[in-house]
Amino acid sequence: MQLRVSVVVALLVISLVAPAGAIGAPMSQDSTSAEPECTFPITVEDETGTELTLEEQPDRIVTLRPSAAQTLWEIGGKEQVVGVSKHAENLEGTDEIESISEEETTVSTEKVVGLDPDLVLAPGSTDDETVEQLRELGVTVYQFESASSLDDVYSNVETIGKLSGNCEGAEETTDWMDEQLDIVADTIEGEESPDVLYSFFGFTAGQDTFIDELIVAAGGTNVAAEEGIEEYQPLNEETVVDTDPDWIVLNTNSPEIPDGEGYEETTAVQNDQVIVIDINHLNRPGPRVVYAVTEMAEAFHEDSYAEAVDAAESESDEGGDDATQADDDPQQNGVDDQEDGDEQTSDDPADPEDDGSVDDDLAGFGIGVAALALSLVALLGRVGGDR
Repeated sequence: MQLRVSVVVALLVISLVAPAGAIGAPMSQDSTSAEPECTFPITVEDETGTELTLEEQPDRIVTLRPSAAQTLWEIGGKEQVVGVSKHAENLEGTDEIESISEEETTVSTEKVVGLDPDLVLAPGSTDDETVEQLRELGVTVYQFESASSLDDVYSNVETIGKLSGNCEGAEETTDWMDEQLDIVADTIEGEESPDVLYSFFGFTAGQDTFIDELIVAAGGTNVAAEEGIEEYQPLNEETVVDTDPDWIVLNTNSPEIPDGEGYEETTAVQNDQVIVIDINHLNRPGPRVVYAVTEMAEAFHEDSYAEAVDAAESESDEGGDDATQADDDPQQNGVDDQEDGDEQTSDDPADPEDDGSVDDDLAGFGIGVAALALSLVALLGRVGGDR
């Protein structure tokens, strides 16, 4: 894939990206096949070393974390999903799907078992105890690391496609991701990278974070990473003044520029170069991270992005295909989270409606950092009314 050569490799050189955990034994697929077909039975080994066999395509799938649900929406597996957690409720159609969450917990093992699933997908920080309980009750669970890089997103799409029997849909999704990220790669080629600061609830994202990679992929320089800030840390006004970012990126859970002269005096605020990105596209390591990357790239490099889109459309027209659009949905069975009328959901550590559980969609938050963030935000009184 062009992405892995031109974008992801460059990102690994430019920024420190947390290494991905194994997602199980490789499940080979003939990349030359025009229409890839999944084959069953299939035997795989997951991250824990547990071997499982699926005799046939699973009809009933439960996802314990939202990134897996989002992936199934994109690859054409939505109709197979019978249970999702409360953090996936932003996805279109989940009001008709059983919730596996309770008021105090994200995953109720009793509810999962009651749905009689053929397969449970457990990405990210799903605790081992929950997985073991489900397995002891006879449930087939595939546990794997959530994505910590763009390349990991590709791998997880392909893996979930094979496990769910949606190989063709998975390939269509990765092709769509390639098309959009190729446009971004063309956009940023030869362009100067603006200085970018990500701010949310008084915190920022530095080195070893998924958001850092997204900023770099969009053609920006993450000033927090350049300052040596690691992972997710409180952001002081001195850093804001010293870095004087050209752009400030906010998310929809924390869409206001923080108070203080430090922010007001930045080039970003003075030039009205502030962008608010859907939290579900930033903090959810699934295919829709592409929306976050393209939205930032278009903001940082508006003219170049328009030229790259025109060039891609011309190339598609010459090839007889439909013109490529940056907001196309590969499967069209989910809609943009901001347009579907559903509530924004995330597992931002400062999310006032988060139940405190550590989710895969923290996209780089460790347990300690998330706990620290929750404590500090509560002490600062920043939690209420921000959603």
